[in-house]
Amino acid sequence: MPPETPLTPDRILEATEEVLRRYGPAKATVVDVARALGVSHGSVYRHFRTKAALREAVTERWLDQAHDQLSAISRAGAPAAERLRDWLTALFAAKRRKAGDDPELFATYLALVAENSATVARHIETMTGQLATIVESGVARGEFAPRDAHRTARALWDATGRFHDPVYAAEWSDPQVETAFGAVCDLLLNGLRAQAVP
Repeated sequence: MPPETPLTPDRILEATEEVLRRYGPAKATVVDVARALGVSHGSVYRHFRTKAALREAVTERWLDQAHDQLSAISRAGAPAAERLRDWLTALFAAKRRKAGDDPELFATYLALVAENSATVARHIETMTGQLATIVESGVARGEFAPRDAHRTARALWDATGRFHDPVYAAEWSDPQVETAFGAVCDLLLNGLRAQAVP
């Protein structure tokens, strides 16, 4: 008889995603997750104390999926302008994939994100931190005019919201969205390169 696969937080989160995809956030329960795993709901609660904690962990996992790739771009050795464009392009591509590849789960995550504001705030802090790394290196290398990297990073995040905030997902399949994205990137990069006003 093969040994049982141990119950881990990752296995629970994978099963929770399947349950959410099947039933949606309003109907999915911890009992459904436990049933999908072939364990008691008490076993799930040993890893996640409440249903809310489980839903928050699933939301965090979903938001964090692009962090590693984006972090690598932010720390790469390429010129800052190139890294910034690559970072924004990778983020937009990741969000479009999530929305297009699995629309049911994407809709579920929109509901979960709305109820997990602290998780979203941490995600935004991570993302703007990566943007600040790019800006800081651009300033240090003389590619960008001197500026406050963290304020600039938040402004970049806000200015590109149309291309990463899930509320705009319906626009991401528009044939003109790539042109609009390129125009916003050009405008932002031109602004960063501009000489500071004396």
